[in-house]
Amino acid sequence: MKKYTSILNEFRNKHVLVVGDLMLDQYIKGSVSRISPEAPVPVVVQEESFFTPGGAANVANNLSSLEAKVTVVGRIGHDHEGATLKEVLDQRKIRTEGIFADKRVHTILKTRIIAHRQQVVRIDREKIVDDSDGAFYCNTVAPFIHKHFNSFDAVIISDYGKGIVQPELLNDVATMAARSGIPVVVDPKVENLKFYGPVTAITPNRKETENALKSLEPETRKAVLIKTTTLDSLDAVKNAGLGLLKYLGIDSLLVTLGEDGMYLFESGKDPFHIPTRAKEVFDVSGAGDTVISVFTLAMAAGAGKREAADLANHAAGIVVGKVGAAAVTPDELIVSLKEN
Repeated sequence: MKKYTSILNEFRNKHVLVVGDLMLDQYIKGSVSRISPEAPVPVVVQEESFFTPGGAANVANNLSSLEAKVTVVGRIGHDHEGATLKEVLDQRKIRTEGIFADKRVHTILKTRIIAHRQQVVRIDREKIVDDSDGAFYCNTVAPFIHKHFNSFDAVIISDYGKGIVQPELLNDVATMAARSGIPVVVDPKVENLKFYGPVTAITPNRKETENALKSLEPETRKAVLIKTTTLDSLDAVKNAGLGLLKYLGIDSLLVTLGEDGMYLFESGKDPFHIPTRAKEVFDVSGAGDTVISVFTLAMAAGAGKREAADLANHAAGIVVGKVGAAAVTPDELIVSLKEN
C-alpha cells in the first residue's frame, strides 16, 4: 500500500502526451413512462443534457482527473462541435494547442440517450478521410510533437481507426520515446496491428484481441502456437496473449477481460492474471480509456508493469460502477486499494 501511495502521489508531477482520434460525447438523460404512438419505441422525456470528452479526449480527461498534466494532439472539424470539445477540455485544464482543425472532416459526435441509467440509443456523426499518405501528420501534427516531445514523461496513442494514427506517427513517437526512455502505450485498432511493434505496450479488450487473432493468417497463428481465436477461457487468453506477444515483438500486452479481470503478458516473464475488482457494473463505456490512462501514468510514476496493471484494474473496477464515460481520482483509487 505504501508503494502504491507513493506512485499515486507522483501522478501530479507527470506530463503525458495523448495522440489520437478526438470525439465529443453528448449525453441526454431523461425518464420513460410511455411508448410512442408513432412507433414501438420509448418516449424519453429529457431532464438534462451535457457534453464530455470522447475517444482520445476521454483518455486525456482520465489523466487530468488523476491530477497529471496532459497535452492532447488530434483533429477536429471547423464546426461548433469542435469548438465545444476544446471548451470542455479547457475546463478540465487539458492543453489543447495540439488540436488542429481540418476542413475536410466533421468533429466526431456521439450522442447517447439514457433513461433510468440505461442507454436507449446512440447516434454517431462522423466523416472519415483517407490520411494514408501521411500529409496531415507531416504538415500539422509532426512539427508540434517534435517541438514539445522533451517535456513529456509518457505517450498514449488512442487509435479508433478514424485516420490520425498512421505508420509515420507510430515510428516517430516510438523512436523519440526510446531515445528519451519513456513508455508508449497504444489502445489498438486491429487494422493497424502490424504498426505497433516498436511500442511499450498495447491494451486490447477481449473482443479486440479476438479480432486481432482472426486477422492473422492460419499459418502465422500456427507459427506462434496460437491454438484458437475464441477467448472463452483464461487458458485460451493465456495461449493467445503469448502468441500475440511473440508475433508483434512488443515489450508487453495487457488484455482487459471484463468480469475476468486482466491478463498481463511481458517479454521474458510469466503471464500475470489479475482478477476483477468491480463490485457492480452499470456502464463499461470508457473503461478501456481509464485502464490505459492509469497503466501508462503509473509506469511514468515509477511503477513496474504488474503494479501498473493492478492499479489499472482497481481503476476499471471503479469506473464501470459509474454511468457514462467517467473518470477516477487518486482518492477513489486509495479507497479501493484499502478495501482490497
